Amino acid sequence: MTPTPFRVLDRLREGRPPRPDEVRAAVAGAADGSWSDAQLGAFLMAVAIHGLDAEAIGVLTAAMLESGESWDLAADFPTLTDKHSTGGVADSVSLILGPLLASCGVPVVMLTGRGLGHTMGTSDKLEAVPGLTLEHERPAVARLLAEQGLAILTPTPALAPADRRLYALRDQTATIRSIPLITGSILSKKLATGAAGLVFDVKTGNGAFLADPDEAGRLAEKLVETCRALGRPATALLTDMSQPLGAWAGHSAELRAAFEALEGRGEPDLMAVTLALAGEMAALVGQPLGEDDLERAIADGRAREKLVRWAEAQGGDPAWLASPRFELAPVEAVIEAPRAGGLARVDTRHLGLLLAEAGGGRVGPEPIDLGVALRTRARLGQRIERGDELCRLHLRRDDPALVARVAACYEIADEAEAPVLIGRRVA
Repeated sequence: MTPTPFRVLDRLREGRPPRPDEVRAAVAGAADGSWSDAQLGAFLMAVAIHGLDAEAIGVLTAAMLESGESWDLAADFPTLTDKHSTGGVADSVSLILGPLLASCGVPVVMLTGRGLGHTMGTSDKLEAVPGLTLEHERPAVARLLAEQGLAILTPTPALAPADRRLYALRDQTATIRSIPLITGSILSKKLATGAAGLVFDVKTGNGAFLADPDEAGRLAEKLVETCRALGRPATALLTDMSQPLGAWAGHSAELRAAFEALEGRGEPDLMAVTLALAGEMAALVGQPLGEDDLERAIADGRAREKLVRWAEAQGGDPAWLASPRFELAPVEAVIEAPRAGGLARVDTRHLGLLLAEAGGGRVGPEPIDLGVALRTRARLGQRIERGDELCRLHLRRDDPALVARVAACYEIADEAEAPVLIGRRVA
Protein backbone atom coordinates (compact mmCIF):
# COMPACT_ATOMS: atom_id res chain seq x y z
CA MET A 1 0.00 0.00 0.00
CA THR A 2 1.39 3.40 -0.99
CA PRO A 3 2.03 5.64 2.03
CA THR A 4 -0.21 8.70 2.18
CA PRO A 5 1.38 12.17 2.19
CA PHE A 6 0.09 12.76 5.74
CA ARG A 7 1.70 9.58 7.10
CA VAL A 8 5.01 10.30 5.38
CA LEU A 9 5.13 13.89 6.63
CA ASP A 10 4.04 12.89 10.14
CA ARG A 11 7.02 10.52 10.41
CA LEU A 12 9.38 13.12 8.97
CA ARG A 13 8.11 15.73 11.45
CA GLU A 14 9.27 13.44 14.24
CA GLY A 15 12.76 13.36 12.75
CA ARG A 16 12.58 9.80 11.48
CA PRO A 17 14.43 9.02 8.23
CA PRO A 18 12.08 8.31 5.32
CA ARG A 19 11.68 4.67 4.30
CA PRO A 20 12.33 3.74 0.64
CA ASP A 21 8.60 3.39 -0.07
CA GLU A 22 8.02 6.87 1.38
CA VAL A 23 10.69 8.42 -0.84
CA ARG A 24 9.15 6.72 -3.88
CA ALA A 25 5.69 7.93 -2.85
CA ALA A 26 6.83 11.56 -2.69
CA VAL A 27 8.53 11.36 -6.10
CA ALA A 28 5.48 9.68 -7.63
CA GLY A 29 3.30 12.37 -6.09
CA ALA A 30 5.47 15.05 -7.71
CA ALA A 31 5.18 13.39 -11.11
CA ASP A 32 1.45 12.61 -11.13
CA GLY A 33 0.24 15.63 -9.14
CA SER A 34 -1.21 13.63 -6.25
CA TRP A 35 0.98 15.51 -3.75
CA SER A 36 0.28 19.22 -3.35
CA ASP A 37 3.00 21.88 -3.52
CA ALA A 38 2.66 22.34 0.25
CA GLN A 39 3.19 18.63 0.90
CA LEU A 40 6.15 18.42 -1.45
CA GLY A 41 7.63 21.57 0.07
CA ALA A 42 7.41 19.99 3.54
CA PHE A 43 9.09 16.82 2.25
CA LEU A 44 11.91 18.82 0.65
CA MET A 45 12.48 20.84 3.80
CA ALA A 46 12.67 17.68 5.93
CA VAL A 47 15.27 16.22 3.55
CA ALA A 48 17.24 19.48 3.52
CA ILE A 49 17.30 19.61 7.35
CA HIS A 50 17.82 15.95 8.23
CA GLY A 51 19.54 14.65 5.09
CA LEU A 52 19.31 11.18 3.55
CA ASP A 53 21.63 8.21 3.88
CA ALA A 54 23.34 6.67 0.85
CA GLU A 55 20.59 4.09 0.28
CA ALA A 56 17.84 6.72 0.40
CA ILE A 57 19.72 9.00 -2.02
CA GLY A 58 19.92 6.07 -4.43
CA VAL A 59 16.19 5.40 -4.03
CA LEU A 60 15.39 9.10 -4.58
CA THR A 61 17.55 9.25 -7.71
CA ALA A 62 16.16 6.01 -9.16
CA ALA A 63 12.56 7.08 -8.50
CA MET A 64 13.11 10.45 -10.18
CA LEU A 65 14.80 8.72 -13.12
CA GLU A 66 11.97 6.21 -13.47
CA SER A 67 9.33 8.97 -13.44
CA GLY A 68 10.04 9.51 -17.17
CA GLU A 69 11.72 8.08 -20.23
CA SER A 70 15.08 6.33 -20.18
CA TRP A 71 16.94 6.50 -23.49
CA ASP A 72 19.80 4.05 -22.76
CA LEU A 73 21.91 5.53 -25.56
CA ALA A 74 24.93 3.50 -24.45
CA ALA A 75 23.19 0.41 -25.83
CA ASP A 76 23.84 1.84 -29.30
CA PHE A 77 27.00 3.83 -28.45
CA PRO A 78 28.99 1.81 -25.87
CA THR A 79 31.69 4.46 -25.35
CA LEU A 80 29.27 7.36 -24.96
CA THR A 81 30.27 9.81 -22.21
CA ASP A 82 28.85 12.88 -20.49
CA LYS A 83 30.06 15.66 -18.19
CA HIS A 84 28.29 17.83 -15.64
CA SER A 85 29.57 21.04 -14.07
CA THR A 86 28.08 22.56 -10.92
CA GLY A 87 28.53 25.97 -12.55
CA GLY A 88 30.51 29.15 -12.23
CA VAL A 89 31.65 32.27 -14.08
CA ALA A 90 33.45 32.23 -17.45
CA ASP A 91 33.16 28.45 -17.57
CA SER A 92 33.12 27.65 -21.31
CA VAL A 93 34.39 24.08 -20.83
CA SER A 94 31.34 22.28 -22.27
CA LEU A 95 31.52 24.27 -25.51
CA ILE A 96 35.13 23.15 -25.99
CA LEU A 97 35.03 19.68 -24.48
CA GLY A 98 32.25 18.16 -26.58
CA PRO A 99 33.73 18.93 -30.03
CA LEU A 100 37.24 18.10 -28.81
CA LEU A 101 36.37 14.58 -27.62
CA ALA A 102 34.10 13.89 -30.60
CA SER A 103 36.92 14.87 -32.97
CA CYS A 104 39.06 12.19 -31.26
CA GLY A 105 36.45 9.48 -31.73
CA VAL A 106 34.88 9.57 -28.24
CA PRO A 107 31.12 10.27 -28.58
CA VAL A 108 29.59 12.80 -26.18
CA VAL A 109 26.01 13.54 -25.17
CA MET A 110 25.41 16.55 -22.94
CA LEU A 111 22.21 17.68 -21.29
CA THR A 112 22.61 21.40 -20.64
CA GLY A 113 20.61 23.89 -18.64
CA ARG A 114 19.74 27.55 -18.50
CA GLY A 115 21.60 30.02 -16.34
CA LEU A 116 20.85 30.05 -12.62
CA GLY A 117 21.74 32.90 -10.27
CA HIS A 118 25.26 34.10 -10.99
CA THR A 119 26.03 31.34 -13.53
CA MET A 120 25.42 31.27 -17.27
CA GLY A 121 23.99 28.16 -18.89
CA THR A 122 25.48 26.42 -21.92
CA SER A 123 22.12 26.37 -23.67
CA ASP A 124 21.84 30.15 -23.25
CA LYS A 125 25.33 30.65 -24.69
CA LEU A 126 24.45 28.58 -27.74
CA GLU A 127 21.61 30.99 -28.53
CA ALA A 128 24.36 33.12 -30.08
CA VAL A 129 24.45 30.61 -32.99
CA PRO A 130 21.57 31.55 -35.34
CA GLY A 131 19.21 28.67 -36.02
CA LEU A 132 20.76 26.15 -33.63
CA THR A 133 18.21 24.00 -31.78
CA LEU A 134 18.73 22.00 -28.58
CA GLU A 135 15.35 20.28 -28.19
CA HIS A 136 15.56 16.79 -29.67
CA GLU A 137 13.98 13.41 -28.99
CA ARG A 138 15.91 10.15 -28.86
CA PRO A 139 15.78 9.26 -32.61
CA ALA A 140 17.27 12.62 -33.57
CA VAL A 141 19.90 12.34 -30.82
CA ALA A 142 20.90 8.89 -32.06
CA ARG A 143 21.31 10.27 -35.59
CA LEU A 144 23.48 13.12 -34.30
CA LEU A 145 25.69 10.69 -32.40
CA ALA A 146 25.99 8.37 -35.40
CA GLU A 147 26.85 11.20 -37.79
CA GLN A 148 28.73 13.68 -35.58
CA GLY A 149 29.64 11.84 -32.39
CA LEU A 150 28.16 14.77 -30.45
CA ALA A 151 24.74 15.88 -29.22
CA ILE A 152 24.14 18.87 -26.92
CA LEU A 153 20.58 19.10 -25.65
CA THR A 154 18.14 20.57 -23.21
CA PRO A 155 16.01 18.04 -21.28
CA THR A 156 12.71 17.12 -22.91
CA PRO A 157 9.58 17.16 -20.71
CA ALA A 158 9.63 13.34 -20.77
CA LEU A 159 13.05 13.10 -19.07
CA ALA A 160 12.76 12.98 -15.26
CA PRO A 161 9.47 14.93 -15.06
CA ALA A 162 9.42 14.62 -11.27
CA ASP A 163 12.60 16.69 -11.12
CA ARG A 164 10.99 19.50 -13.11
CA ARG A 165 8.42 20.04 -10.37
CA LEU A 166 10.68 19.34 -7.41
CA TYR A 167 13.37 21.69 -8.73
CA ALA A 168 10.89 24.56 -9.06
CA LEU A 169 9.74 23.97 -5.48
CA ARG A 170 13.33 23.77 -4.20
CA ASP A 171 13.87 27.26 -5.59
CA GLN A 172 10.79 28.50 -3.68
CA THR A 173 11.54 26.69 -0.42
CA ALA A 174 15.26 27.54 0.00
CA THR A 175 16.26 23.88 -0.34
CA ILE A 176 18.52 24.28 -3.39
CA ARG A 177 21.72 23.63 -1.39
CA SER A 178 20.74 20.19 -0.05
CA ILE A 179 23.34 17.62 -1.18
CA PRO A 180 20.83 14.71 -1.40
CA LEU A 181 18.43 16.85 -3.45
CA ILE A 182 21.21 18.18 -5.70
CA THR A 183 22.42 14.62 -6.28
CA GLY A 184 18.98 13.32 -7.21
CA SER A 185 18.26 16.26 -9.49
CA ILE A 186 21.52 16.06 -11.44
CA LEU A 187 21.64 12.29 -11.79
CA SER A 188 17.98 11.71 -12.64
CA LYS A 189 18.44 13.73 -15.83
CA LYS A 190 21.99 12.61 -16.65
CA LEU A 191 21.21 8.91 -16.20
CA ALA A 192 18.04 9.24 -18.27
CA THR A 193 20.01 9.79 -21.47
CA GLY A 194 22.08 6.71 -20.73
CA ALA A 195 25.74 7.60 -21.29
CA ALA A 196 28.19 4.81 -20.48
CA GLY A 197 30.15 6.99 -18.06
CA LEU A 198 29.75 10.31 -16.24
CA VAL A 199 32.37 12.81 -15.08
CA PHE A 200 31.54 15.64 -12.68
CA ASP A 201 33.28 19.00 -12.44
CA VAL A 202 32.44 20.13 -8.91
CA LYS A 203 33.41 23.75 -8.29
CA THR A 204 34.81 25.19 -5.07
CA GLY A 205 35.60 28.76 -4.05
CA ASN A 206 33.52 31.92 -3.76
CA GLY A 207 32.10 31.62 -7.30
CA ALA A 208 30.71 28.12 -6.70
CA PHE A 209 27.25 27.20 -5.41
CA LEU A 210 29.01 25.17 -2.70
CA ALA A 211 31.93 27.44 -1.86
CA ASP A 212 33.27 25.39 1.02
CA PRO A 213 35.74 22.72 -0.23
CA ASP A 214 34.52 20.15 2.31
CA GLU A 215 30.89 20.62 1.28
CA ALA A 216 31.82 20.47 -2.41
CA GLY A 217 33.82 17.33 -1.72
CA ARG A 218 30.82 15.67 -0.07
CA LEU A 219 28.71 16.47 -3.13
CA ALA A 220 31.34 14.99 -5.45
CA GLU A 221 31.44 11.83 -3.31
CA LYS A 222 27.65 11.46 -3.32
CA LEU A 223 27.43 11.97 -7.09
CA VAL A 224 30.07 9.33 -7.79
CA GLU A 225 28.83 6.93 -5.09
CA THR A 226 25.20 7.13 -6.26
CA CYS A 227 26.14 6.76 -9.92
CA ARG A 228 28.15 3.65 -9.19
CA ALA A 229 25.39 2.19 -6.98
CA LEU A 230 23.02 2.57 -9.94
CA GLY A 231 25.44 0.76 -12.25
CA ARG A 232 27.08 3.68 -14.01
CA PRO A 233 30.86 4.38 -13.85
CA ALA A 234 31.68 7.90 -12.65
CA THR A 235 34.49 10.11 -11.41
CA ALA A 236 34.70 13.73 -10.26
CA LEU A 237 37.26 16.51 -10.13
CA LEU A 238 37.14 19.40 -7.66
CA THR A 239 38.15 22.55 -9.55
CA ASP A 240 38.64 26.14 -8.47
CA MET A 241 36.04 28.86 -9.00
CA SER A 242 37.54 31.59 -6.79
CA GLN A 243 38.02 33.68 -9.95
CA PRO A 244 36.48 33.58 -13.46
CA LEU A 245 37.79 30.41 -15.10
CA GLY A 246 38.38 31.85 -18.56
CA ALA A 247 39.16 35.30 -19.90
CA TRP A 248 35.60 35.88 -21.18
CA ALA A 249 32.33 35.83 -19.22
CA GLY A 250 29.15 36.46 -21.18
CA HIS A 251 27.06 34.48 -23.63
CA SER A 252 28.35 35.53 -27.05
CA ALA A 253 31.79 36.16 -25.55
CA GLU A 254 32.06 32.62 -24.16
CA LEU A 255 31.13 31.15 -27.52
CA ARG A 256 33.95 33.27 -28.92
CA ALA A 257 36.24 31.83 -26.25
CA ALA A 258 35.31 28.32 -27.36
CA PHE A 259 36.15 29.04 -30.99
CA GLU A 260 39.45 30.62 -29.93
CA ALA A 261 40.27 27.60 -27.75
CA LEU A 262 39.63 25.19 -30.61
CA GLU A 263 41.89 27.34 -32.79
CA GLY A 264 44.73 26.90 -30.30
CA ARG A 265 44.26 30.24 -28.53
CA GLY A 266 42.58 29.08 -25.33
CA GLU A 267 43.32 30.64 -21.95
CA PRO A 268 45.65 28.44 -19.83
CA ASP A 269 43.33 27.78 -16.85
CA LEU A 270 40.32 27.15 -19.07
CA MET A 271 42.29 24.69 -21.19
CA ALA A 272 43.84 22.95 -18.18
CA VAL A 273 40.40 22.14 -16.75
CA THR A 274 39.06 21.15 -20.18
CA LEU A 275 41.94 18.77 -20.91
CA ALA A 276 41.77 17.21 -17.44
CA LEU A 277 38.04 16.52 -17.76
CA ALA A 278 38.44 15.24 -21.32
CA GLY A 279 41.08 12.78 -20.14
CA GLU A 280 38.79 11.57 -17.33
CA MET A 281 35.86 11.10 -19.69
CA ALA A 282 37.81 9.20 -22.33
CA ALA A 283 39.48 6.88 -19.83
CA LEU A 284 36.19 6.14 -18.05
CA VAL A 285 34.70 4.60 -21.23
CA GLY A 286 37.84 2.69 -22.17
CA GLN A 287 39.12 5.10 -24.81
CA PRO A 288 42.12 6.73 -23.07
CA LEU A 289 43.51 9.90 -24.58
CA GLY A 290 46.61 11.78 -23.51
CA GLU A 291 46.98 15.55 -23.55
CA ASP A 292 49.10 15.18 -26.68
CA ASP A 293 46.20 13.46 -28.48
CA LEU A 294 43.81 16.23 -27.48
CA GLU A 295 46.19 19.05 -28.32
CA ARG A 296 46.89 17.45 -31.71
CA ALA A 297 43.16 17.49 -32.53
CA ILE A 298 43.18 21.23 -31.84
CA ALA A 299 46.41 21.92 -33.74
CA ASP A 300 45.32 20.11 -36.92
CA GLY A 301 41.89 21.77 -36.98
CA ARG A 302 39.77 18.66 -36.37
CA ALA A 303 38.25 19.96 -33.14
CA ARG A 304 37.15 23.31 -34.56
CA GLU A 305 35.78 21.61 -37.65
CA LYS A 306 33.76 19.27 -35.43
CA LEU A 307 32.23 22.24 -33.59
CA VAL A 308 31.11 23.74 -36.90
CA ARG A 309 29.78 20.47 -38.37
CA TRP A 310 27.93 19.59 -35.16
CA ALA A 311 26.35 23.05 -34.95
CA GLU A 312 25.19 22.76 -38.58
CA ALA A 313 23.71 19.32 -37.86
CA GLN A 314 21.66 20.84 -35.02
CA GLY A 315 20.33 23.60 -37.25
CA GLY A 316 23.03 26.27 -36.99
CA ASP A 317 23.25 28.71 -39.90
CA PRO A 318 26.11 27.50 -42.19
CA ALA A 319 26.86 31.04 -43.40
CA TRP A 320 27.25 32.32 -39.82
CA LEU A 321 29.35 29.31 -38.83
CA ALA A 322 31.65 29.84 -41.82
CA SER A 323 32.45 33.32 -40.53
CA PRO A 324 31.25 33.65 -36.90
CA ARG A 325 30.41 37.12 -35.60
CA PHE A 326 30.42 37.46 -31.82
CA GLU A 327 28.48 40.48 -30.64
CA LEU A 328 29.90 42.55 -27.81
CA ALA A 329 27.85 45.32 -26.22
CA PRO A 330 29.24 48.69 -27.44
CA VAL A 331 29.94 50.59 -24.19
CA GLU A 332 33.34 49.65 -22.77
CA ALA A 333 34.43 50.36 -19.20
CA VAL A 334 37.95 49.58 -18.03
CA ILE A 335 38.64 48.70 -14.39
CA GLU A 336 42.20 49.69 -13.42
CA ALA A 337 44.23 48.72 -10.35
CA PRO A 338 44.13 51.50 -7.74
CA ARG A 339 47.49 50.45 -6.29
CA ALA A 340 50.43 48.12 -6.84
CA GLY A 341 50.54 44.69 -5.22
CA GLY A 342 49.23 41.20 -5.84
CA LEU A 343 45.69 40.31 -6.85
CA ALA A 344 44.57 38.68 -3.60
CA ARG A 345 40.82 38.16 -4.03
CA VAL A 346 38.06 38.29 -6.62
CA ASP A 347 34.41 38.20 -5.53
CA THR A 348 33.47 35.89 -8.38
CA ARG A 349 29.88 35.24 -7.39
CA HIS A 350 29.17 38.97 -7.16
CA LEU A 351 30.78 39.52 -10.57
CA GLY A 352 28.37 36.99 -12.07
CA LEU A 353 25.40 38.63 -10.39
CA LEU A 354 26.47 42.08 -11.65
CA LEU A 355 26.74 40.77 -15.21
CA ALA A 356 23.23 39.36 -14.86
CA GLU A 357 22.00 42.70 -13.48
CA ALA A 358 23.51 44.45 -16.52
CA GLY A 359 21.33 42.29 -18.77
CA GLY A 360 23.62 39.32 -19.25
CA GLY A 361 21.65 36.87 -17.09
CA ARG A 362 18.21 35.75 -15.96
CA VAL A 363 16.92 38.22 -13.39
CA GLY A 364 13.43 38.86 -14.78
CA PRO A 365 11.18 38.33 -17.81
CA GLU A 366 13.44 40.29 -20.17
CA PRO A 367 15.51 38.28 -22.67
CA ILE A 368 19.21 37.84 -22.01
CA ASP A 369 21.49 40.39 -23.66
CA LEU A 370 23.99 38.09 -25.36
CA GLY A 371 26.47 40.95 -25.90
CA VAL A 372 27.03 41.91 -22.24
CA ALA A 373 30.45 40.60 -21.26
CA LEU A 374 33.43 40.78 -18.92
CA ARG A 375 37.01 40.42 -20.18
CA THR A 376 39.33 39.39 -17.35
CA ARG A 377 42.93 40.62 -17.59
CA ALA A 378 44.44 39.77 -14.18
CA ARG A 379 44.68 36.44 -12.34
CA LEU A 380 44.88 35.70 -8.63
CA GLY A 381 48.45 35.80 -7.35
CA GLN A 382 49.59 37.97 -10.25
CA ARG A 383 51.78 41.03 -9.59
CA ILE A 384 49.83 44.21 -10.42
CA GLU A 385 51.06 47.74 -10.99
CA ARG A 386 48.97 50.81 -10.31
CA GLY A 387 46.86 51.57 -13.41
CA ASP A 388 47.07 48.04 -14.83
CA GLU A 389 43.84 46.79 -16.39
CA LEU A 390 42.06 44.29 -14.13
CA CYS A 391 39.08 43.72 -16.40
CA ARG A 392 37.00 45.32 -19.12
CA LEU A 393 33.20 45.47 -19.19
CA HIS A 394 31.07 45.49 -22.34
CA LEU A 395 27.72 47.08 -21.48
CA ARG A 396 24.67 48.23 -23.39
CA ARG A 397 24.70 51.67 -21.72
CA ASP A 398 26.85 53.80 -19.41
CA ASP A 399 26.40 52.68 -15.80
CA PRO A 400 29.04 54.24 -13.51
CA ALA A 401 27.45 52.78 -10.36
CA LEU A 402 27.63 49.23 -11.71
CA VAL A 403 31.21 49.78 -12.89
CA ALA A 404 32.16 50.90 -9.37
CA ARG A 405 30.58 47.77 -7.90
CA VAL A 406 32.54 45.61 -10.32
CA ALA A 407 35.75 47.40 -9.29
CA ALA A 408 34.96 46.61 -5.65
CA CYS A 409 35.05 42.88 -6.47
CA TYR A 410 38.85 43.05 -6.82
CA GLU A 411 41.18 43.18 -3.84
CA ILE A 412 44.90 43.96 -4.11
CA ALA A 413 47.24 43.25 -1.21
CA ASP A 414 50.97 43.27 -0.55
CA GLU A 415 51.05 39.47 -0.80
CA ALA A 416 48.88 37.19 -2.91
CA GLU A 417 48.83 33.54 -3.92
CA ALA A 418 47.38 31.72 -6.91
CA PRO A 419 44.80 29.06 -5.96
CA VAL A 420 45.13 25.37 -6.78
CA LEU A 421 43.18 25.00 -10.03
CA ILE A 422 42.48 21.25 -10.01
CA GLY A 423 42.17 19.67 -6.62
CA ARG A 424 41.01 16.30 -5.41
CA ARG A 425 39.88 13.51 -7.72
CA VAL A 426 36.94 11.41 -6.49
CA ALA A 427 36.54 7.92 -7.91
